[in-house]
Parts: sequence; structure tokens; C-alpha cells
Amino acid sequence: MADINRLKVVLVEKKRTNKWLAEQLGKDPATVSKWCTNTSQPDLQTLTKIAFLLGVEVRNLINKNADIYESSEAIQ
Repeated sequence: MADINRLKVVLVEKKRTNKWLAEQLGKDPATVSKWCTNTSQPDLQTLTKIAFLLGVEVRNLINKNADIYESSEAIQ
């Protein structure tokens, strides 16, 4: 699976942990871990809240890598 989000990278840049984010969002730490490993993705509303909590723009949480588009084309 392609790395759709950059959540893991941004958390490191902001010196925050998965556990901290899970507590802030009221989510299970396992859920946040899945987002960080790109096993699953947060919905848009949650992604917006994450961006607010981390003090970044939503677009900074999304990977712009061309591999994502190539992977999605292969699925179709």
C-alpha cells in the first residue's frame, strides 16, 4: 500500500507521539498507529483536527508522491 499520509513524519517533526495524538483525539492508540503506518486512513474531519492540533495545514499531512497515483491506477 502506498504511503498516503505523512502523519508519522509530521509527528516526529513536531516532537509528538502517537499516544499523545490518540489522547488528544479520544481515539484508541492502535487506530492512530494504523494511520501512522498507512494501514488505514483518518477521515477528512479527523485529518483536519490533526492538522489543527499539530499546527500544520492539512496538505502538509498528505503525501504528494507520484507513486500514490500509480498505485491507484493499477487498482482500477
